[in-house]
Amino acid sequence: MHYRNDKCSNPLSVLGFGCMRFAKKGNAIDMEQAEKQIMAAYEAGVNYFDSAYIYPGSEAAIGEIFEKNGIREKIHIATKLPQYLISNKEALDRYFNEELKRLRTDYVDYYLMHHMTDVAMWEKLKAVGILEWIEEKKASGAIRNIGFSYHGNTDNFLKILNDYDWDVCQIQYNYLDEVSQAGRAGLKAAYEKGIPVIIMEPLRGGKLVNMLPEGARKAMAESSHAWSPAEWGLRWLYDQPEVTVVLSGMNTMEMVNENCRVASETFAHSLKEEDFKVFEAVKKAINENEKVGCTGCRYCMPCPKNVDIPGIFRSYNTMFIESKHQGRFQFAQTVGLTKEPAFASQCIECGKCEQHCPQNIPIRAKLKEADKALRPLPYKIGINLVRAFMFRGNKA
Repeated sequence: MHYRNDKCSNPLSVLGFGCMRFAKKGNAIDMEQAEKQIMAAYEAGVNYFDSAYIYPGSEAAIGEIFEKNGIREKIHIATKLPQYLISNKEALDRYFNEELKRLRTDYVDYYLMHHMTDVAMWEKLKAVGILEWIEEKKASGAIRNIGFSYHGNTDNFLKILNDYDWDVCQIQYNYLDEVSQAGRAGLKAAYEKGIPVIIMEPLRGGKLVNMLPEGARKAMAESSHAWSPAEWGLRWLYDQPEVTVVLSGMNTMEMVNENCRVASETFAHSLKEEDFKVFEAVKKAINENEKVGCTGCRYCMPCPKNVDIPGIFRSYNTMFIESKHQGRFQFAQTVGLTKEPAFASQCIECGKCEQHCPQNIPIRAKLKEADKALRPLPYKIGINLVRAFMFRGNKA
């Protein structure tokens, strides 16, 4: 197993165990299988285990397994504050203490503000006293490192990143999400500040393994490597020195063994030019069903009416590359749940964006098309209800 150090010089395994997708027995976690897989990963050198308050049964499961096997002091636990449920400082202690009890520990190695999509969420936490609370918990040793996990756009990621002296951050990043969410720009910005970056969804929840089109599989099969689609995705990430840990939601022993092997064999800057050509062919095959030829270059931005043009097009394409549900869910996270509305309906058709688009996309027409697909009435109502809860008084 290879290790990359965080800003506090803790050696973190490049492979982290994502604890959201354990195998189930009925409606509960299959504890026998989970224990076997966790301990196999631990024996192979994995020392970073990632959970969250809202992952059903996860914190309690890993707490039991770590205690039973006597490895708590030998591993790093990362879990998350459900910031979207916080309305006062008392709630901070209530949720944190519940998590400690579940985890059977008196400290958390990495504590993250969960699922941030807008800097306004961080400002809300600051208003209820999160800064003082963090200082207290770090001084007592109950929290060793503080961070945040993120699902919004690049601009808001950078605002949150630069607003506090974070110890760690977690982003969704893979060869399809290179220019969406925090993206490569966010990854590099964190790296330049010396902040370790934990990668979630490295294979898009398995979609870059199980939902690859035939053309993508063919490009991989015809290469000089006998790598599985999962290995291709992981190697793309490990090739980048800015990546600290790659999380994998492993729930079979085959996944554990393969991922540990790849993490032990792969170094930064080890991919060759021919390998990157394969990735381009794979992405081309995946994107054949896209509706808008947007590359995410952002030359169209900023929009004078704050329309998130690349974010909307990325989500619209995802509806046809993956599924309607996934595209709309991505839209809600990256566009719909920002404090300042960024919807296509705000477009006044000034045409400035089209003057700068190197792909010559008819942006105004495509925005209308995308908005109709991404925001049918039930989704529009749902997004507005969530916005009303998250940003009280701010109307979409």
